[in-house]
Amino acid sequence: MSSRNSFRRKPRSAGVDDMVMLEKSKDNDIEKNLRDRYNVQSCYTYIGEVLIAVNPFKDFGIYNDDNIEKYTGANLCDNPPHIFAVGDDMYRNLMVDKENQCVIISGESGAGKTYNAKYIMEYLSKVSGGVGDIERVKSVIMATNPLLEAFGNAKTTRNNNSSRFGKYFTIKFDYGGQPIGGDITTFLLEKTRVSGIQNGERNFHIFYQLINGLDQNSKRAFEIYDIQNYNYLTMNRGLDHCVAEGIDDREEFRDVQEALSLIGVGNEVMQNIFRMLSGILHLGNIVFEDSGAADEHAVVNDTDAVQRAATCLSVDPNELINSMCVKEFKIGNDVTEKGLTKDQAGSSRNSIT
Repeated sequence: MSSRNSFRRKPRSAGVDDMVMLEKSKDNDIEKNLRDRYNVQSCYTYIGEVLIAVNPFKDFGIYNDDNIEKYTGANLCDNPPHIFAVGDDMYRNLMVDKENQCVIISGESGAGKTYNAKYIMEYLSKVSGGVGDIERVKSVIMATNPLLEAFGNAKTTRNNNSSRFGKYFTIKFDYGGQPIGGDITTFLLEKTRVSGIQNGERNFHIFYQLINGLDQNSKRAFEIYDIQNYNYLTMNRGLDHCVAEGIDDREEFRDVQEALSLIGVGNEVMQNIFRMLSGILHLGNIVFEDSGAADEHAVVNDTDAVQRAATCLSVDPNELINSMCVKEFKIGNDVTEKGLTKDQAGSSRNSIT
């Protein structure tokens, strides 16, 4: 995370807040400085124009409105390092130079990229002012966070809210510095997580939110019950890994519903989204067996899961089975079919998700 202006600071008792001032710049010295600062709840440190963040995995109470006010319009050297300082520097450069600004946030899983991107957006939302349509645009931009996290984040062994995709936010401002729109480009979504999760990890948050947050009428309509009923969520490993500490799936599902409404998704479309997600869970419960015939093609003996999935996905059950168990080949003008083995049918099922 970078800001444009370079500056230098005097050393403080808990290390230095700009590591270009370190007398020695070996790895051990850098690590010690970051540790010393972290021990006094300073999770941010500059190194020239770059802001280094050490994720504390807890709230240090430094993202409140008082801090937003303190960093607004202040020089970078007036306050301790903070993501708000980067946001303010970027916003002021945008207003003064009338040039596009960019903040790059990078790091390994669990480094805090998602949260720091969220804090920059919150800062810009607070300082950019505006009423009426401007407030609506800001609300829509902020509403993207719970949606992106629900459909793209998951618990991993290193991070309970890990982004399993990349994203590029573009926020557009008018000449008065007020947001008037924006775009979000997502890429490299870890789609394979839907049908295969590692031990100690979860599938995408939205599936657990769905089961915990759906009203009873929708649950009956989609035939959605408890988490242990779905192979894609348990992978036969029990329920311990289905809980993510610090994440309230029921409450976050309410946030998802509010966010969908805020961006203009009506109730009918919203229900169709939840119906499709339910269909994916039912797909994972379809079990294939060998037919016992000479060609050993796959068959589905228990069609209950097929019927549930087909109903939620609004497709014909027989066509759904055929799409998973049979592969078509075109030779010249002729089309021929070949039955898939049990393992191949399982892969075909997973590819549908």
